[in-house]
Amino acid sequence: MLNISLGSVRIPVSEVIDGLLGQDLSKETWKHILFNYRIPKSITAIIAGTGLSLSGLLMQTLFRNPMAGPSVLGITSGAGLGVALLIMGAGVFGGFAIDGLNLNISIIIAATLGAFVVLLAILFLSYRIKNTLSILIIGLMLGALTTSIVSILAYFSKAEELQQYMFWGFGSLGHLSKNELLLLSSIVLVGMLSIVPLLKPLNSLLLGENYAQNMGVNIKRLKNIVLIITGIITGIITAFVGPIAFIGLAVPHIARLVFNTSNHKILVPSVVILGAIVLLICDSIAQLPLSEKVIPINAVTSLFGAPLVIWLLIRNKNYRF
Repeated sequence: MLNISLGSVRIPVSEVIDGLLGQDLSKETWKHILFNYRIPKSITAIIAGTGLSLSGLLMQTLFRNPMAGPSVLGITSGAGLGVALLIMGAGVFGGFAIDGLNLNISIIIAATLGAFVVLLAILFLSYRIKNTLSILIIGLMLGALTTSIVSILAYFSKAEELQQYMFWGFGSLGHLSKNELLLLSSIVLVGMLSIVPLLKPLNSLLLGENYAQNMGVNIKRLKNIVLIITGIITGIITAFVGPIAFIGLAVPHIARLVFNTSNHKILVPSVVILGAIVLLICDSIAQLPLSEKVIPINAVTSLFGAPLVIWLLIRNKNYRF
């Protein structure tokens, strides 16, 4: 309610409630703004917040590393490389020009392809490497490799192309059509439901791979499933809304601090709810209440989120991952 009530056009809360209940609003423009922009944007924030938070929890559990997040495998960087090749590659390689009418869908396709190329590389290498930590390092190296390629493209690109890529990198929740939103929510929902059978094995994995194997967990199979689910969720969200920092890394820690547990049967629904709440709050702040300006969501997530985690850690001095 708070999120869809804020924006450059002031809409009274009573009118927002009437609109959600299917009643007529005082102004037709308010109805258009609510149902064609603000509500889809709020739903996008909920989907992105839940998906990134869940991906961060899976990565932290798989690698048993509190600093792991959705971008740790290089999936986000791969999506960025796909977009960079689309936007800036045309100038560098003399490729085709982008049709402005199809720019949004072109960026989504390019980012998705880039993310899945990196995911396939990670899966291929995971079959050859048994050490989970080595996969983490390889993911970081792939991220560094794709970032370096993007830097080279940026160096030789035109100012307009570089600015366009930077705007994509800021992240945006408010530009998806209803069909795009339906596709995004369907993929993320399937990924979330796929986690349910893994809750018990993930709890066993917290005590070490040897303990999990003794409990009958197929470590290699679990590792591959987690990588696939995380890669798909992270890749598709990044493709549709751009790279959004902080959420996947910090929300799992917030959930552990708030609920004081490492049990995934509690943590999974907790990070889903908290991820949606945190990103909705960040988007509400980005609206700059009482102002017509909107600041990038990527800036808000870290600017206001990082101090929150620091404050929670200071309050809970005995916190353990």
